[in-house]
Amino acid sequence: MQSPFPGMDPYLEAPSLWPDVHHGLISEIQAVLNRRLRPQYHVRVEERVYISNENDPGRKAIIPDLKIIQTGFSEGPISSRLGETTAVAEPLIMTTLIEDEIHEARLEVIDTHQHTVVTVIELLSPTNKIAGSRGRASYEQKRQEVMTSSSHFVEIDLLRDGDHLHTRELLPTADYFVHVSRKDRRPKGYVWPIQLRQRLPVIAIPLKEGDPDAELDLQVVLATAYDRAAYDLEIDYRLEPKPCLGAGYAEWSNALLISKGLR
Repeated sequence: MQSPFPGMDPYLEAPSLWPDVHHGLISEIQAVLNRRLRPQYHVRVEERVYISNENDPGRKAIIPDLKIIQTGFSEGPISSRLGETTAVAEPLIMTTLIEDEIHEARLEVIDTHQHTVVTVIELLSPTNKIAGSRGRASYEQKRQEVMTSSSHFVEIDLLRDGDHLHTRELLPTADYFVHVSRKDRRPKGYVWPIQLRQRLPVIAIPLKEGDPDAELDLQVVLATAYDRAAYDLEIDYRLEPKPCLGAGYAEWSNALLISKGLR
């Protein structure tokens, strides 16, 4: 099954679903590029690791819900020396918030013969877009390392919430963004501003000098990942997506889903 939306599906942005969506998109991009680029290049999944604790503003995106734990302890009264009954507080068994090691995946296009990283591809997560969070600090540090290296850099942001790309020029109003930074053209780069109503673009993945770019159709990647994960069986399109849509988009989305027989 395919998503009912012509471009990005806003229901895939739900915090409870996004980790699986992120994994599926990363895996599909890797598969597409490996088929296209071998044997001169190969694509590997690498991880950026950082520590998150209870003071991390991005922790809500990692652990979105509080859980109430039921226990087997009795709540019955006990007798006092005066013969009266008094309720006594009973202990709960709960998990203390301590430091967690967070792993976030990215892709690296590697020159098979020279074993060098030619291009780094990042698919942003919610924690990368929360100001002051550990995930944001980790992402920006890695971003700076790549932007000052000899590797190309590709950022794919398919999340409406949070801070978008930082550029010297004022970004146009858009729901999603893709940024491609070629090492030989920095600090200039290509930015695709994408609206929810639009099809996701075909972007060019830069390679070594003399080799043609690899075309990556993000809409096909999304459609394949959606179908493979059977998200149509999990998403209830009768409900509103999280985060919610603005007024204009809500009306458009409602009409679209009615036309598809999903409402």
